[in-house]
Amino acid sequence: MALPMKTAYPAIAPFVTKDGSIIRELIHPLAHGNHAQSLAEAIVPPRSATLAHRHQLSEEIYHFIAGQGRMRLGEDEFSVSPGDTVCIPPGTPHALINPHDSELRLLCCSSPAYAHDDTEILQS
Repeated sequence: MALPMKTAYPAIAPFVTKDGSIIRELIHPLAHGNHAQSLAEAIVPPRSATLAHRHQLSEEIYHFIAGQGRMRLGEDEFSVSPGDTVCIPPGTPHALINPHDSELRLLCCSSPAYAHDDTEILQS
């Protein structure tokens, strides 16, 4: 039996990743039958940050859709806001900081697909 290629947003249960962000896997090979990538909505709650981490295998693309924040990417740190898009090469340390009173929301595409085992936390 083929896996569904579409899932309604309310049916997608959020979970907390190793870095501390809240994720909804919008499409992922384990649930939807696609092969090479995953797409998730990520939320960094108000006045919080993700743990610095890296992925040895996955390249990620972050597209910011709501809120304001800061991103650490390697040795750089810069502001992010809706409409900004950032590419994170494999092996590059990164983190998101949300110092504001509203959520920071983004879409995250990973290729290969997101896997907890490919997430290395760089701080405790």
